[in-house]
Amino acid sequence: MDTRAIPHADARLERARQLLDSQELGLDALGAAVGLSPGHLQRRFREQFGLSPAEYLAQRRLATLKRGLRQGQAVTHALYDAGYGSPSRVYEDGAARLGMPPLAYRRGGEGLEIRWSLVDTALGQALVAATERGICTVALGDDAAALERDLRAEFPRATLQRVDSGRDEFLAPRLQAVADALAQRRGSVPVELIGTAFQQRVWQALMKIPAGETRSYAELAASLEAPTAARAVARACASNRVAVLVPCHRVIRGDGSLGGYRWGLPRKQALLEAESHRRTPARQRA
Repeated sequence: MDTRAIPHADARLERARQLLDSQELGLDALGAAVGLSPGHLQRRFREQFGLSPAEYLAQRRLATLKRGLRQGQAVTHALYDAGYGSPSRVYEDGAARLGMPPLAYRRGGEGLEIRWSLVDTALGQALVAATERGICTVALGDDAAALERDLRAEFPRATLQRVDSGRDEFLAPRLQAVADALAQRRGSVPVELIGTAFQQRVWQALMKIPAGETRSYAELAASLEAPTAARAVARACASNRVAVLVPCHRVIRGDGSLGGYRWGLPRKQALLEAESHRRTPARQRA
């Protein structure tokens, strides 16, 4: 991370980050090393980098684990090289929050088995793809071939299988859940979110925004206790691959304009209008 791009960046916090890159330190030891109290360090580190020191350390371990797996190391070897005392620590220390088992960290989805299909929705076609753990992609568009190309580009090393949506017992209910969400009908379905620790925090926060409401990028950053990370929040929203179920369409600019949307601003506008209409009591719409 380039702290030159961060207003009022604190060199002591950058020093703390560098120390975490080279060794594992608890909050007390880290604060003593850079001359900050543990509480002050915790708060300021999150403001500057979008993560607590412990979350940053967990993300660094995961990055080391991913690198080892991509280089062909055995899982057990990669786990210990990354600093995990046991395989279970991977999940205690953040991998479970990323929604993937260790083998699935390999580049391009290597080791993943993904079933996918197309479904007609209120906003046109949607490509829905799922691993055994949950939905990993909901992409909106008008060109079925383009949607498939994007999926294959996203997971070039995964095993991809197109299935008949009505005949696959695993995928069928997930397709229906996506169609229901796009039609403003209630429902729930497990999702598999694939991203960094900070992206995970943003996406989890998105799923807490009620339908019919919006937040600005700055408001979402503030809710994560990272008030200077509005741009990073915007990048995390743009990286979301699961449309509607992870409702990045509910985040707008501070001036009330729509901002960006991976699947086109007309769809973002349509989603917001539909959710607002559903939220308005019938007697007020009359």
